[in-house]
Amino acid sequence: MKFSDIQFHPTLQSTLDSIGFADCTPVQQHTIPAILQGKDVAGLAQTGTGKTAAFLLPLMERILRSQDAKKAGIATPPPIPVDASDPHVIASLDGDESGISTTEEGLVARSFFEWAPMNFVLVLVPTRELCEQVYENAAKFGEAAGLRAVSIYGGVAYEKQKDALRGGVEFVIATPGRLLDLYKDNLVDLKQVRAIVFDEADRMFDMGFKDDMKYILTRVPKERQFMVFSATLNLDVMNTAYQFGANPVEFNVSRDQPKADNVDDKILHVGQDEKGAFLLGLLKAHTPRQAIIFSNYKMNVPRVSQFLNDNGFPAVAISSLLTQSQRTRVMEQFKGDSDKNILVATDVAARGLDIKGVDLVVNYELPDDPENYVHRIGRTGRAGAKGLAFSLVSDRDVDALSRVEGYLKHKVNVDFLEDEKIPKDYTKMQSDRSQKDFSREFEGRSGAGGGRDGGRSGGGRGAGGGRDGGRGGPRSEGRAEGGRSEGGRGSRGEGRGRTEGGRGGRGEGRASGGAEMEAGPRPTPTPMDARGPSPITPRDPNAPMPVRPPKGARPERGERNAQGKHGNGKASPNGRDANARTEKNQHRKGGKPQKGGGRPIPVGAQKSVGQKVAGFFKSLFGK
Repeated sequence: MKFSDIQFHPTLQSTLDSIGFADCTPVQQHTIPAILQGKDVAGLAQTGTGKTAAFLLPLMERILRSQDAKKAGIATPPPIPVDASDPHVIASLDGDESGISTTEEGLVARSFFEWAPMNFVLVLVPTRELCEQVYENAAKFGEAAGLRAVSIYGGVAYEKQKDALRGGVEFVIATPGRLLDLYKDNLVDLKQVRAIVFDEADRMFDMGFKDDMKYILTRVPKERQFMVFSATLNLDVMNTAYQFGANPVEFNVSRDQPKADNVDDKILHVGQDEKGAFLLGLLKAHTPRQAIIFSNYKMNVPRVSQFLNDNGFPAVAISSLLTQSQRTRVMEQFKGDSDKNILVATDVAARGLDIKGVDLVVNYELPDDPENYVHRIGRTGRAGAKGLAFSLVSDRDVDALSRVEGYLKHKVNVDFLEDEKIPKDYTKMQSDRSQKDFSREFEGRSGAGGGRDGGRSGGGRGAGGGRDGGRGGPRSEGRAEGGRSEGGRGSRGEGRGRTEGGRGGRGEGRASGGAEMEAGPRPTPTPMDARGPSPITPRDPNAPMPVRPPKGARPERGERNAQGKHGNGKASPNGRDANARTEKNQHRKGGKPQKGGGRPIPVGAQKSVGQKVAGFFKSLFGK
């Protein structure tokens, strides 16, 4: 069927003629009539078959017919009531089932019921790149007809999006997260939605947008038209549609063949370390005009891109690690006329992106989800052109390969590269492991580390080159001598330690009395039999037990003061006489002993406050 047979609005048909749209693809041929009739639609078709135009063009036709009917004062018909007895699935798409009415009444029947200036169509997409692509198509199709569109996604400023919404638009193409942000700021009125489209709905579910989609569906009118399109639809998506009152007619254009016929996909069995060489061999052997290399890991994308650039293949990389402005610039370079004709990407570029001229796709790793395999290889072979896809399969990809072949319901063809096509002399790819030199972690154990590593492991914070004395020199004096040393809180070169060497190093300990321990490796324990006799003299088992004095025989208080704590007038352990110590204590207390050895009378209680303070500091610092 041709687009001219549908009899679009003259302005819209003129735009299609100018851009060369003549023949409808199968998904367009069978979904456009249902959408023009106001029915809910679920379209399942292979990648690259024109699903975006399949919902944009009929919705634009409906809006234009509504505006014309309002200007002419013609009453538009109410929406078609949903008949639950109608079959949901069209099993066969052969024959003429268009059902397109081109009479004057039929053209008016395409209109939305009571379309208002603030009404709009909402298109939800999973990724920013797909959002921008759908917006570009909407702007291209609707520019001549005066239909306005806005793209709403995160990573960019709000102001431009807010200004477009305030001015009024007919199409809002958005990712769920940013749309809800603007809705909560009262900048988007979801009650004005007349039709809602979920593009790549299964991918939105996989990305965790299921709750957001349900939140949006509960706030749009129940009379809205519902559409969902994807190359792979799962049961969860359809259950959500039915849960919120949709009754979509399902069009399965793929006919249980997920992969397009014009894409030739093959696998190469390689070693994990050989993937780089085989990738270079494929690019040299096929010399693609544009190629996309897919990786499962966003940290792997810059490595592969740098590897290709180092070996003479200009490449750009895109992943979620980039900001939105960087991602936009990368896509412009890849789509433009620059020499950057190779794109290394994660699955962020696997959904919906229509890049004309991509004739080679390489899976550096097979995806864990087999549906992503279909979307990846669908980036080539667009609009009926021939495409080629290779997958590098190592022992790590065996399980993923079995899932892919189970989903496709057939074995993927195995290909090989001749030895002469595999380069031998090339710049190696950076290892996926960190290039950190772990030897530094152990340098400090010798006591001479100069940085953080040395300080932590035996060289300390005293005299190194790191923070506060480098954490590098030895913790030589530890905290042995107490107080803050000459370094104090001095310069960074001498540290902030409490001794001469800063805080000192663990390698030389915190021995009491300032004793230094030798820095270096921890000594090997000495065997028990080589340690010699213990310095503690063992007790003689034949010696008599010491006799405890009888109870009640303790000396009087005065006698204790005269004899000392150890009794019998013996000297105290520090070598001082007990009587001398008693006199000293009496001198400190400032009192005189009573007769009979009683407690001295405190004289300090009779001193003034100033005398007490002066006496305190004299006792603390000396005279």
